[in-house]
Formats: sequence, C-alpha cells, structure tokens
Amino acid sequence: MTSLGFLYPGHSAEDDYPRIEQLLGADIRLDVIHTDIGEDAHRVDALLRMGAPERLAAGVGELRMAGAEAVVWACTSGSFVYGWDGAHEQVRALAREAGMPASSTSFAFTNALRELGLRRVAVAATYPDDVAELFAAFLRASGAEVTSTRGAGIITAAEVATWGEEEVLALATAADDETAEAVLLPDTALHTAAHLQTLEKTLGKPVLTANQVTVREALRLTDRRVNAPELGTLFTRQ
Repeated sequence: MTSLGFLYPGHSAEDDYPRIEQLLGADIRLDVIHTDIGEDAHRVDALLRMGAPERLAAGVGELRMAGAEAVVWACTSGSFVYGWDGAHEQVRALAREAGMPASSTSFAFTNALRELGLRRVAVAATYPDDVAELFAAFLRASGAEVTSTRGAGIITAAEVATWGEEEVLALATAADDETAEAVLLPDTALHTAAHLQTLEKTLGKPVLTANQVTVREALRLTDRRVNAPELGTLFTRQ
C-alpha cells in the first residue's frame, strides 16, 4: 500500500480525492488533511497567509501518523502567489517539516506539462484576472508559453465549489485557444474529477485540472505510475 498525503485548504472540492482514489484502482491511499483557510478570498494578501509555513506545518503530524510517504500542498493559488522562487522555498520548508518528499499543486502543473511534452497552454481560471495572471507568470517561469488566460472573477473557494460540469466546461471552452496544446484549470476548490473525459472529448486536447495533477504529483514523488484513462490523458502515460 502506498499512502499519499495532501494538505488541503478548508472544505470545497475535497471529495474529488476519494473519487480519484477509487478510479486509480490500485493499492494507493489518498490521505487528505484540511488546513486552516483563514479568509476565503482569491486575493493576494489572503492567499499568502493561506500558504504560510505555520499553516502547512499544522497538518504535517496527522500525515505522518497516517503513514504518508509524500505530501503535496493541494492549493494552486496558495503556492504560485509566492512566485517561482518563493514557491520552491515553500515546498522545501514543507519537506523539512514533514520529513518526506513534498511539492505543491503549482509544481504539479509544470511537472505534468513536462511529462506530457507540452509547452503551449491556455489557462481557464476561476480567479479574478490579477490572480489568474500570476498563475500564467508562474507557468512562463517554468518555460511554458501561455497562449491565452481567462479569469472567471470568483472571489471565494466556497462559490467555486458550487460549480458543476456545465460551468466547468463553459470556462474551459471560453479559455481554449486553437494554438494551445492543453487547457489548464488551476483551482483545487473546483470539482473536476468527474468531468475530465467530457472536457478532453469536447476540447480535443489534454485538460489538466488542479486536483488531478496534484494526485499525479504525489504519485511522481513516490515513483508510482497508474494507468487510469478516466482521469484523462495525464493518467494514460506509462
């Protein structure tokens, strides 16, 4: 049994994780520990506080007790808001505190693109435009080319969590660019695990979503590979 640990801020779309665990169909357990979200706001100052070292450290003990072999900070905005260098320091500090390999959802996206050999991407973000642009800047720092960026202007994770397939598909479709090789939806508060096949079929290209890539990143940290086509192109790579 491989136990993968996730620090997840608050309560929004965490039910994506048991759904993904079921679809993996292997001896893999996903342990989700909730961190203090503080102020629920897609605003830079609030996001910086959400990803502060002490908030992440507070959940580490539970993950160690659960037997986690790796930990991923399951929050995109609470990692890329620190910038490329700051996000690296964030996961280094988390790894030191946890005593195990660590990463974050922001790096999960860049590593997923690298694994798929993709460079040109369109960003479909639930965030306000200024926060969406920070994610685009993070991707550019990794070497990706962002062909388009669309923000939905939603302030709270609580509102994002109410979206269903229709809203998710509309955002992804609106953000897509014909020159993009993939479409990225970077919010772990957004339910996407049940919609990945529909998204990829509709757009005709790989779609990477926050909770999907977060789980793939934890698998990467533990050198596990799982073929699960229901979870999109990313989970068909062996």
